[in-house]
Amino acid sequence: MIVRRNRRKQTVSFDDRLKMAAKEARQAAQTMPHGAEREDLMKKARQAEAARRINGWLMSRGTPL
Repeated sequence: MIVRRNRRKQTVSFDDRLKMAAKEARQAAQTMPHGAEREDLMKKARQAEAARRINGWLMSRGTPL
């Protein structure tokens, strides 16, 4: 059996998708009462923002590692 990769063209950039994920997680967390679920959503938002910063560093034209 041949396993094929899902090759899909993205219409929105990776940076924009991370920005939207962080925004949506923060908005969802604001509607929830304090607790574990809210903290999980805030963590997801922070992770998306960190991934966005790391992606920015990797895409910059700095000196190679």
